[in-house]
Amino acid sequence: MKKVFLSILLFVTYICAAQLGELTPSAKISLLTIGNADELHSKFGHTALRIQDPTDSLDIVFGYGGFDFNDPNFYYKFTTGKLDYSMTGHRFNNFVEGYRIENRSIHEQELNLSTGQKKVLFRYLKTNYHPKNRNYKYDFLFDNCATKIPEVLNETFANSITFDKTYLSKKSTFRQLIHETLDTNSWTSFGIDLALGSVIDREATAYEHQFLPKYVSQQFENTTINKQPLVKEKTLILAKQPEEPSGFGYESPAVILTILLLAVAVFSFFDLKNKKRSKWVDFILFFSTGAAGLIICFLWFMTDHSSTKMNFNLFWAVAPNLIVAFYLLKNKIPQWLSKYIFGVLILIGLVIILWVIKFQIFSPLIILILITLLIRYLFLLKHIKNLNLNS
Repeated sequence: MKKVFLSILLFVTYICAAQLGELTPSAKISLLTIGNADELHSKFGHTALRIQDPTDSLDIVFGYGGFDFNDPNFYYKFTTGKLDYSMTGHRFNNFVEGYRIENRSIHEQELNLSTGQKKVLFRYLKTNYHPKNRNYKYDFLFDNCATKIPEVLNETFANSITFDKTYLSKKSTFRQLIHETLDTNSWTSFGIDLALGSVIDREATAYEHQFLPKYVSQQFENTTINKQPLVKEKTLILAKQPEEPSGFGYESPAVILTILLLAVAVFSFFDLKNKKRSKWVDFILFFSTGAAGLIICFLWFMTDHSSTKMNFNLFWAVAPNLIVAFYLLKNKIPQWLSKYIFGVLILIGLVIILWVIKFQIFSPLIILILITLLIRYLFLLKHIKNLNLNS
């Protein structure tokens, strides 16, 4: 029922926008920057353009962050990076109320545009909102709801707008920018670092920083149009209300991975002492790392996501471990396993080298995983050696 209501609302908004005439001299166009929230889809905020014209009682918001949950191939397209995102339209009051419910801030920056420029921009947005024009191929870093806004202004006012690309005293890599709104000790942060490759460890240009909404806002503060400041006035429309701080996360990845490390260390110690092998420990470790490796391979080689390429988490999350796990359920260990483990240890060494030279920055949490794997891999080598001596 909620989806039906939203669809009707968007349709009505579109009809209203399509039938509107020219903006009057009293019209205003503003950049809206929405703060982040806890859910993954809202971790990085949102950006939109507000069109007001008191003469015609017009107050609508255009953005570029919509997608269709009802698409019959939604999950396949979303996973493979083939999902179309679209331009959306909302009445301003409904737009604000939605973010009030989510307890997210809204900052407004009125743009210093002439009446003629406002008309040109509004025509562009109405044309872009037409069903045949509104969809675009989403890319997390280079083509999202935030990057679309400066792109729109660039296309509309190419000869009169100037983005100052020197305003940042220090530039960051894409990964550093992503982590600005993430808690390192969270499953979201860990999952993102696991899924995204070394391609995001290059320094982003000042213009590329605008894949995050807050940097669109900052860039607009350092942009001119016809040699005049682009931002005319700033207003806080909606403030984020204080929230209760969360307590210590016993389910956090650091806690869970530390427990795993200690458990594997204890089992390995007693297995070595008692000259036996806990097969289920080996199966869990090899199967889980192999499954993670398979997912990384899929994201790297089988999707259109630009940010999941060149991901060397694959060197510790080794996909063939998924097959080896089932061999380790047997009592007899295959002869080739020791050579296989030596190869995997070399790959783990390469992970450390790549990390040190900053070719790829890995989640600090994988230190716990690497120690866990090293303990068990070294135990298996020792166990195999003992079996060979006793055979």
